[in-house]
Amino acid sequence: MAAAIALSPAAGEEARLNVYNWSDYIAPDTIAKFEAETGIKITYDVYDGNEVLEAKLLSGRSGYDIVVPSASPFMARQITAGVYQALDKDKLPNWQNLDRHILELVAVADPENVHGAPYLWSDTGIGYNETQLHAVLGNAAPVDSLALILASIRRAATSAISRRPLMPSKKSAPTSANSILRNTSTILPMAICASRSAIRAM
Repeated sequence: MAAAIALSPAAGEEARLNVYNWSDYIAPDTIAKFEAETGIKITYDVYDGNEVLEAKLLSGRSGYDIVVPSASPFMARQITAGVYQALDKDKLPNWQNLDRHILELVAVADPENVHGAPYLWSDTGIGYNETQLHAVLGNAAPVDSLALILASIRRAATSAISRRPLMPSKKSAPTSANSILRNTSTILPMAICASRSAIRAM
């Protein structure tokens, strides 16, 4: 939780929790189940970028009880700006079940995990067609290292740039990074599948 939750409504007011999160980060039935189990109503708004969240938080009283920023650099910067309350971990009995290593990683942005807890963790994976890769690069291709990608792109870029004049004529288009990367498809027969790589603080 990036902000403390004030669930004690004033007399006569219904209990309500205001949440600001990325789209598609909870199941379709999560809110309905939470409301049924707790009796607390949810106002759930979504945003599509850390910059949108940060602008709302830094403008003043956002009205949200829980927000879900990326830990670095956004949450760290927002903590410095003083937009979050400290968590009351005595009210979070499941805190002890959080992965200690992930908490240490989050603590880089939030020292001692005072303001947030990890909500999502993701890694970037690289998949490749082994047959095609070895056919193009040989059996000695370094499939256990990012050098496979970076060295090949560097070679392709150097080769493409060396074939272009320093001052392109009217008939020749300047070499762009996109055209270089497109031309590496024959060198790198692989697909890079990346998820949004971030620690979310809820």
